[in-house]
Amino acid sequence: MAHTRIRKFNTKDTYPEQNLNNDLCQAVVTQGGKIVWLRGQCPQNLDDAVNIDSHDPVEQTHKVMQNIKQLIEEAGGRMEHLVKVVVYLTDVRHREAVYRTMGEYIKGVYPVSTGLVVQALARPEWLVEIDATAVIPE
Repeated sequence: MAHTRIRKFNTKDTYPEQNLNNDLCQAVVTQGGKIVWLRGQCPQNLDDAVNIDSHDPVEQTHKVMQNIKQLIEEAGGRMEHLVKVVVYLTDVRHREAVYRTMGEYIKGVYPVSTGLVVQALARPEWLVEIDATAVIPE
């Protein structure tokens, strides 16, 4: 593992009433390296900013996480270098679907995570936006 992860946990233990399976932790310690600050990623293509043609939170989250993975890789890193995500949802009822989908991309990574429910995102058709930070070791 690229960084020290303190107090790892899985959401299936902390939220047993929800159908979640996310590897997260309480803190990530990094030392040296290159910090990659990602803009909040939305369900649109990176090359042309065209929205995906879906109002499904699962499909939107897949696109968001694919963008995050692609940007980290373009910076020279891997998903294991992800240290923090902030998840913005427009509807709390989408939480389980979004976090389940996000969990597919962060299995074994254990980033820290903050989740917020907001009134709206920049475009009305967006249901989820995820802000991410990675640290690529030297």
